Amino acid sequence: MQWKHRVVAAAAAILGAQGLMATSAMAQEQYMPVMVYRTGQFAPLGVPWADGKLDYFKLVNAKGGINGVKLKYEECETAYDTARGVECYERMKAANGGAPGFDTQSTGITFAVTDRAPNDKMPVITPGYGLSQAVDGSVFEWNFPLLGTYWTAADAIIQDILKKEKGSLKGKKIALVYHDSPYGKEPIPLLQKRAAKEGFELMLLPVTAPGVEQKSTWLQVRQQRPDYVLLWSAGVMTPTAVREAQSTGYPRDKIYAVWWGGSDHDVKEIGQGAKGYNTVTIHNTAARGAVHDEIKKEIYDKGQGSSANAGILGQLAHTRGMVIAMLQTEAIRTAQEKFGKGKPVTPEQVRWGLENLNLTEERLAELGFKDIVRPIQTSCDNHLGEDWQRIAQWDGSKFNVVSDWYQADQAIVGELVKEYADKYATEKKVARRDCSKVQ
Repeated sequence: MQWKHRVVAAAAAILGAQGLMATSAMAQEQYMPVMVYRTGQFAPLGVPWADGKLDYFKLVNAKGGINGVKLKYEECETAYDTARGVECYERMKAANGGAPGFDTQSTGITFAVTDRAPNDKMPVITPGYGLSQAVDGSVFEWNFPLLGTYWTAADAIIQDILKKEKGSLKGKKIALVYHDSPYGKEPIPLLQKRAAKEGFELMLLPVTAPGVEQKSTWLQVRQQRPDYVLLWSAGVMTPTAVREAQSTGYPRDKIYAVWWGGSDHDVKEIGQGAKGYNTVTIHNTAARGAVHDEIKKEIYDKGQGSSANAGILGQLAHTRGMVIAMLQTEAIRTAQEKFGKGKPVTPEQVRWGLENLNLTEERLAELGFKDIVRPIQTSCDNHLGEDWQRIAQWDGSKFNVVSDWYQADQAIVGELVKEYADKYATEKKVARRDCSKVQ
């Protein structure tokens, strides 16, 4: 009987050790929820965008994780539907030890979860989309529209048009053809301010989702003949708009798309028919960098790529996904520097990391993003960092960067941010943080 007790005790000790080892192994994983829309009206954009994120997460894991902490990522399909996005958020926020934050991949979903984030203490990371006024971190403690917003994008486009028009837009007519949703409506306040300042007429032409029927919209364009068209589209709406412009004879070089309407897949099949089509790029996402070569070597050459083949590398939507994943992982790395290297971090710790990002030129070079992202530093009252943008143009077979760097005019954008942040704070009864007291 004594022998049996010893066997049982030994077995229990082994199982206990295995349990501890399993717990330790789990402790070295950081859960990463990934909202995607591989289906639905925006799928042509959503698929390469999601693949870019996953490919970068795979690269991080292939290189040992974040100070040894591997990423455990999980997709949740939203089909760009707000209700489904909220379901994903609610299901995933506490899963696998808790989410470190959400890149919602949708302006509508961002609107819906922004009110929940403070109670949940959950970062909402929206590089290049979401609420433009969330730049103001003293009001929007949990929102991070890193790198650029729809207001900075629209402002950069107007600056480029001003340059073409030798500094004057008086008497000109500019149309905004936009997806009739919170996403498409975001640039309107900025454009109205710019129109008042520059003296141009602003035409607003909403397009009903999903955007496959635009004949009446482009009939108005043909009749009104605006000097330029700004296109706030994504997914199936974009090639439809370019084809309608082609059929009505509207010059493609007079069209400027926001970055989500300016990807290779949007115009590749149209080819020469889209020649001259312009898009604003968030930072310099039309460029290739050393990170693309790393992903090819470490991921695609080993048959582990998220896309069908390595031909996706360097395409705008895929690169933007990589950039977003890089920002998320660097926020986690920054949080680890303060709260403990080699350990998973909490949402509140990641929020601190997002608010204390300092991606120097040297660090970006180490990451392989030197030619893609310019240095960025965030703070309590600045949740955007720096909003560098460039214009890329389709030459019939590929996009080429054709402009210098632009930054939004803060005399206009900064005023709008304050106005809309104040309005949000009043409506939601949010007390502004005193950033001078935030460590």
